Order: sequence, then C-alpha cells, then structure tokens
Amino acid sequence: MQVERRSRRAGRVLLVDAAGRLLLFRGSDPRHPDVQYWFTPGGGLDDGETTAQAAARELFEETGLAVPSAELGPVVHSEVAEFSFDGVAYRQEQDFYLVRVPEWRVDTSGFDEVEQKWVHAHHWWSVPELRETAEVLYPADLVAVLDGAGVGPC
Repeated sequence: MQVERRSRRAGRVLLVDAAGRLLLFRGSDPRHPDVQYWFTPGGGLDDGETTAQAAARELFEETGLAVPSAELGPVVHSEVAEFSFDGVAYRQEQDFYLVRVPEWRVDTSGFDEVEQKWVHAHHWWSVPELRETAEVLYPADLVAVLDGAGVGPC
C-alpha cells in the first residue's frame, strides 16, 4: 500500500496569557487514537494566504480570538515538521507567531468536523509545567521555542 504524501505550509500561534501560560490543544490521529499529543493553534494555508493570514484565521476558528494578521508581529520560529495524520504523510513548513492576551476563554465552536472528533482538550500550560511534563509536545523543542520568543519562566 502506497502512502499518500503532501507538502504544505502552515501558520501557527504561540498564544500566551498574562500569567505567561501557553495554550495547547490535545489531539490524536484517527489511525492511532490512543497516542495523544499537545500542539499549538494553527494550520495549513488556504489558497492565496500567507502564513500570518492562516495563523490568524486558524486562531479565530480554533479559539474564537480574532487578531488581524497584520497585528501578529514577526515570525518568532520557523521549522519543517514531518508527521502523519489519518494515513497521510505530511511535510509541513510552518511559521510561528507570538500573540499575548490578558486572558482568554477558549471557544472551540469554530472547530471543523475533524477537529471536533480528534481534538480532545485544551490547557493553558506554564513554562515550568512544560519543562517537567512527560506528555508529547509539538514542536518537540517547544520550551526552547518559547525561550527564543521571549516567553521565559513564570
């Protein structure tokens, strides 16, 4: 059986509240539902979008927070992630943007059908919690990414 492969670009958001906590979602792959992991809001570009536009759109769809793409600021981290989801192997070039909010009550009513089924929870993580957890986090070097973005320990 041949595996489908896709390359894409994505915009992602490091959403940090006034307490210095980072919002992450917990999800799983339909082909491996028992393997769960935590990841930032964001996703692939729609036709004609920049990574900033995709990050802003996905942030609104996944959290209810509307931030114009022009207000996201500079890219604070870029990487290439390779992963599989539902039998498709992805090579994803992704840019991360830092967004700070005083506080935010996450509204997931904008989740699409796949997100409704395979995103199970969200949590605001402190940097010390992220340093100590045995949970799977994406990106794998998330604490270093936060340090590089100026989000130090609380």
